[in-house]
Amino acid sequence: MLDEQALLQGLRDRRPEAFETLVRAYTPRLLAVARRMLGSDEDARDVVQDAFFNAFRAIDRFQGQAKLSTWLHRIVVNAALMKLRTRRRKPEESLEPLLPAFRENGHHADKFSAWDEAADDRAEREETRQVVRDAILTLPDTYREVLVLRDIEEMSTDETAHTLGITPNAVKIRLHRARLALRTLLDPHLRREPR
Repeated sequence: MLDEQALLQGLRDRRPEAFETLVRAYTPRLLAVARRMLGSDEDARDVVQDAFFNAFRAIDRFQGQAKLSTWLHRIVVNAALMKLRTRRRKPEESLEPLLPAFRENGHHADKFSAWDEAADDRAEREETRQVVRDAILTLPDTYREVLVLRDIEEMSTDETAHTLGITPNAVKIRLHRARLALRTLLDPHLRREPR
């Protein structure tokens, strides 16, 4: 079990072994976060490397009000968001084609098939996990980042809003639309086969 207080003191004392412990202990989780947000191993490695560098430089300002792992997580999320913002030089694709269409009576225009009851079992298989990852990566950045922060990283609506610099209501709207789009993208892969 990692003693965060001892590790923090070692980092503040600028001991190289403390920094090595920090990197070894937290890199896998932070890489996974960055990869989910950015969709690129290379970009994820760059973001995590920058985050560790920034954390090491700012360690004396870390107040310890949150866990060290939470602080590092926040640094990686912010670095990933900055990387996404630099990518946005091209116009973002519209989410509209992925959202369900409705008739005038309010019912869905397209009929969704029921997903196989064993979808939870299938989710355990790497193939299905990869399909879900790929579908998330096809979402426009502004929707993907909300979905990742809320549904995967399990941040609260307020935390997500603060991190992204938007209102909690905007988070809720984007999350709802991202989930609908993700449902559309996953439907061909997870629908129940006719018997």
